[in-house]
Amino acid sequence: MKAFDLSGKVALVTGARSGIGQAMALALAEAGADIVGIGSSPMPQTEAQVRALGRKFSALSVDLSDAFDATQLVEQVIAEFGRLDILVNNAGIIRRHNLADYPAADWDSVMTVNVRAPFLLSQAAAAVMTQGGRIIMTASILSEQGGIRVPAYTSSKHAIVGLTKALANELAPRGITVNAIAPGYIETDNTTALRQDSDRYRQIVDRIPVGRWGQPDDLATATLFLAAPGSGYVTGTVVMVDGGWLAR
Repeated sequence: MKAFDLSGKVALVTGARSGIGQAMALALAEAGADIVGIGSSPMPQTEAQVRALGRKFSALSVDLSDAFDATQLVEQVIAEFGRLDILVNNAGIIRRHNLADYPAADWDSVMTVNVRAPFLLSQAAAAVMTQGGRIIMTASILSEQGGIRVPAYTSSKHAIVGLTKALANELAPRGITVNAIAPGYIETDNTTALRQDSDRYRQIVDRIPVGRWGQPDDLATATLFLAAPGSGYVTGTVVMVDGGWLAR
């Protein structure tokens, strides 16, 4: 398992407090990486679980919807851990409205968190990463589809795929890979509204070939694969983790 060993590595994970981000952080920690979590609120559960795995954990309180200094954040990681090997741009928000009623402020908020923040953090992280650096984006099945009542979210996730490919091209000569994971319907805070609509919930389940919604832990192996030392020839790609949704 040397190809997947992250011992001595340091990973910065946004949105690590719960859900997909927490699962990603724990997968990396279980493989040996120390974790820096970025979130707008405390994440004691993530910290406790990472430390229980014998890894170091540090939390940075940052509201990605507000102005922030990505270079300064990365410098804090370097000051505390001495290096940064893996960046997981996972944090994201969603706002649902009919097109006619969609507020411009919500459009701006979604784009700021889902696109601008990953770009700035990737820019800052790439400046300090060495050969073998890994940048992982969280895309979505809506990177390939239109969705319903979520024009900002859909646009942002299409943008993430484009950003992934653009950065992969530029950073490949330095030995830094950039890839994305596209989750399907996962049981997280972002999908609470859908899961509370019993009719919509059943419609979604009926279309998923594996017959269930995903859990955050279903993203763990894809995260580890893209972060692993042995995946240096994989870059600019999107790994779908959707239970077969897009295949139907």
